[in-house]
Amino acid sequence: MSVRVAAFYRFAPLAAAALPTLRRRLLACGQAGAVKGTVLLAGEGVNGTISGPENGVEDLLTLLEGADPGLAGLEVKRHTAPDQAFHRLKVRLKREIVSLGCPDSDPSVAVGAYVEPQAWNALISDPDTLVIDTRNSYEVAVGSFEGAIDPDTASFRDFPAWVEAVLRPLVAERQPKALALFCTGGIRCEKATAHLIQHGFDGVHHLRGGILHYLEAIAPEQSRWRGECFVFDQRVALNHQLEPGEHSLCHACRMPLSPADRQRPDYREGVSCHHCAGRHGPTDRARFAERERQVALARQRGEAHIGRVFDGVPFPGRGDG
Repeated sequence: MSVRVAAFYRFAPLAAAALPTLRRRLLACGQAGAVKGTVLLAGEGVNGTISGPENGVEDLLTLLEGADPGLAGLEVKRHTAPDQAFHRLKVRLKREIVSLGCPDSDPSVAVGAYVEPQAWNALISDPDTLVIDTRNSYEVAVGSFEGAIDPDTASFRDFPAWVEAVLRPLVAERQPKALALFCTGGIRCEKATAHLIQHGFDGVHHLRGGILHYLEAIAPEQSRWRGECFVFDQRVALNHQLEPGEHSLCHACRMPLSPADRQRPDYREGVSCHHCAGRHGPTDRARFAERERQVALARQRGEAHIGRVFDGVPFPGRGDG
């Protein structure tokens, strides 16, 4: 039985005093509708990905959009998945709904020009455009647009330093007519464009709805996307049909692994991969091996196992969109 998955965000000033009450309402609504996932609330807006029965997901989205005038018209990407993408519902109060660490970079003041997926190919094909992937390096390794610049960041909070150390000199050298930024769901590139504009950059654009919207809107034969799109849930990565792809997670370090990575000598299912081999001591490796044994036994019985829950150890440099 398939489930509805909805990824959404909205930059809008929210009263801090109202957020705890909204958090409780969202938790009650989600639990009543069998919805799971993560919702982040902050003074700058809301960001989340949820999954569950269609009615439950839509009820939670309706509650959000009606909770504050600024949340009307959430940016939402909806699609289906064969199974639940999450194992629990979390609604968290945060300083930022996506962590850049620069309070002056405010998307409610100014952001770059939105580019619809249908116009994206023409923009990024122009030799006078610099195409910039605002995601983390391990996400970029799973897939990206042809010719995109990889800032090689471990966290979105590293992006401002990269802008000053690398992008500003590059723009001065090449004098591009446009900067085209993108991310998974649109939220990081939107905030990144706000940062660029508020620090003097011109010709700033970003992909509306992010990679997920592009994959939904553009036929594979016309696509400039290469590889899979990493997502921060149980599906790990999605192909061009927005179906779970070939990547999996190392359960020791939470890094994405391709089929080729799983053939490397350092890979041991549930215990280690080439990213973390040698990082964990004998006690941890024994614990990981026992967890994997329990997972295998549960699989044989046709049951789920808590060892498969990815919420316990955070994704490195989690970006959420």
